[in-house]
Amino acid sequence: MAKHHWGGILLASIIVLAGLVLNPFSASAEEYHWGFKKATGGEQPNAGEPFESLIEQYGALYKGKSDKKIVYLTFDNGYENGYTESILDTLKKENTPATFFLTGHYLSSAAPLVKRMISEGHTIGNHSYGHPNMANLTEKGMEEEWGKFDKALKELTGIERTFYVRPPKGIFNQKLLAKGNDLGYRHIFWSVAFIDWHADKPRGRDYAYGELMKQLHPGALILMHTVSPDNAQALPSFIADAKKEGYSFQTLDDLVMEYENINPVLR
Repeated sequence: MAKHHWGGILLASIIVLAGLVLNPFSASAEEYHWGFKKATGGEQPNAGEPFESLIEQYGALYKGKSDKKIVYLTFDNGYENGYTESILDTLKKENTPATFFLTGHYLSSAAPLVKRMISEGHTIGNHSYGHPNMANLTEKGMEEEWGKFDKALKELTGIERTFYVRPPKGIFNQKLLAKGNDLGYRHIFWSVAFIDWHADKPRGRDYAYGELMKQLHPGALILMHTVSPDNAQALPSFIADAKKEGYSFQTLDDLVMEYENINPVLR
């Protein structure tokens, strides 16, 4: 196995936690698993190399500016587990925007919630149609995954297409980033995340709230999964307390405007 340096540490094995990894490399040189050292003390995390170079080269984003107390909320929705309505209620009450990265399954199984997201001003992101390992696909397969999702979204809502994509499980490669750019998509990763995807293993409201507050930093791009009751319960207090600390909540479009000089051919 090839060995790689990341953050000054020699790493040769993978420990993957659904996108949170200690080693950003898989055994294949053609596949990366998104990972970073968690933020502490209000300081931004750094993804290290090769991630930082790939992010810059392909106009992908995983955090905002370090001198602005802004938060960008994103949620991954692979299937509905009964908590998205509560999350939407909180966002509406707090007048807080978010981006929901959906799969094709969610478009068909939770159509009323998708329509509500849009009617209340939230952004829909493309999490692929069938949630495959996108790095394993051919370029044609990548295009078909994103295109099939966009087609279904248009049929349901009238929205022409998505512009923001997130690879399932944070698995990607250079070919995926490049193909996304060719098709007008910008990859969106994240700088705040925690284990919250086990729908049958809730850890409680305090766990989710604690993780969000501990990792909070200027320019935080937060990933949460809507299947977790912990997130739905923690969200009201988190938003309120983040605002008390001087943070505001903005959209991914606002984030792109912060970096308006990156890949200007993209939206």
